[in-house]
Amino acid sequence: MLGLIVTLIIVGLIAGAIARLLIPGRQPIGIGGTILVGIIGSFVGGFLGYLIFGHDKSDGWFQPAGLLGSIIGAVIVLLIWQHHENSRRGMFGRRRSVRI
Repeated sequence: MLGLIVTLIIVGLIAGAIARLLIPGRQPIGIGGTILVGIIGSFVGGFLGYLIFGHDKSDGWFQPAGLLGSIIGAVIVLLIWQHHENSRRGMFGRRRSVRI
């Protein structure tokens, strides 16, 4: 069990860091956020791999996506997160100035 947790953290860190490098712009998240993006990306990548390629019934529902699938999933998660942050900031962060 401890090995699984350590593996999830390491793969999450690697996938999240590579995803942050691939996506332009500033992502104001720390190392914990990077790990979380990578771990969630691993699940997203595994689910997409399941949808696209199918699976063996004996392997169960959860399919490990591998590092490439984790990176692709982390990129998708980061893009969704950035879109959400930008739309939220657009609603409340804009200031209107009146020029005379």
